[in-house]
Amino acid sequence: MKIAIPDMISNSYFPAVAAVELGFFKQEGLDVQLELIFPVNKTLEVLRDGGIDFVGGSAHSVPFAFPEWKGGKLLGALAQNMYWFLVLKKDLKAKKGDINAIKGLSIGAAPLVDLGLKRLLVESGIDPDKDVKIGPVPGAFLGENKNFGVAAAKALGAGLIDGFWANGMGAEVAVRNGWGDIIIDARRGDGPAGAINYTQPALITSDEVIKRDPDAVAAALRALVKTQKALIADVSLAAQVGKALFPAEEAALIADVVQRDLPFYTPNISKEFVTGMAQFQRNMGLITGEVAYEDVVATEFSHLWNG
Repeated sequence: MKIAIPDMISNSYFPAVAAVELGFFKQEGLDVQLELIFPVNKTLEVLRDGGIDFVGGSAHSVPFAFPEWKGGKLLGALAQNMYWFLVLKKDLKAKKGDINAIKGLSIGAAPLVDLGLKRLLVESGIDPDKDVKIGPVPGAFLGENKNFGVAAAKALGAGLIDGFWANGMGAEVAVRNGWGDIIIDARRGDGPAGAINYTQPALITSDEVIKRDPDAVAAALRALVKTQKALIADVSLAAQVGKALFPAEEAALIADVVQRDLPFYTPNISKEFVTGMAQFQRNMGLITGEVAYEDVVATEFSHLWNG
C-alpha cells in the first residue's frame, strides 16, 4: 500500500512519516511505501484516482478532490488544530500577535494552505486581496527541495519575500537563522476565535479503499495511534526519523519541533472541529452545503482512537 504527504521535511505530517520509518505499519501487518506528492490538492487527486491508499494532509482540502465530501474520509487526526505559522522578516520588528503588521507585504503560501491565512485575515478585518500580496514562494519545490516551509524560510532569508505562512519547521529555520519572527502561531490560539478549527493534519483515505480493505484501514489507524504514543513516550524517536530522511540542518531540529507539538498528538476528531472546519470550507468556497459529522469522519473506525 502507499501513503503520500505533500510536505516531507516537516513536522506537519510527521506522525505519518514516522509510522512508516519506525515500522508501526509493519507491526500492523501492512507493507506501506511513503511518497511525496506536492501540493496537497495533487496528493488528494491521486488518492481519488486510486494511485495511493492514504494521505497525510490538511483535512480542509479533501473536498478539492472529493466534492462536498463525497468519497473521501478522515480516519484520525495526525495532530490537533490548524498548524501553520505567520513569519515576517526580522527587520520589520513586528510584535507577536500583531496581525496588522502584514499589511502591504508580500507573503508566500502554498496552494490550499493559503486559504487558512486568507480567512484569518478576513476575520481580523484585513482584506487579503487588497491589503497584502499572498502568492507562491520563489523556488519552492524546485530541484532537491522537499519542504515548502524550508523553501519559504530560505526565500525570506534571501529577501525574496517579506514573510510566509507555513509549517513549524519553516518557522524554526527562519527564527534560528535570524531571518524572521513568528507573529501568529495558529495551533496555539493566536488569531481570531475558532481559527484553530479551520483545519488539522489528518490521516485521510477514500470510501473505495475502505470498501476494498477495511481491515487494512483499521490497521493503518492503529499504526498512527501507536506512533503518536511512541513519540510522546520518547521524543528522541523523532530525531531517529529525521536522521534517516532529512538533511542535516532539519534533522537536528525535528525533535525540538515535535517536542512542542506533543500535547496535540491525539487522534480524535471532535464534532466541534468538524463544525468549525465545515464553516471555514463554506466561507472559502470549498463546499456549498451542510455536511454531517459522518460525512467527514469514518466513524466505523473511531473506536480505535482509544488505542
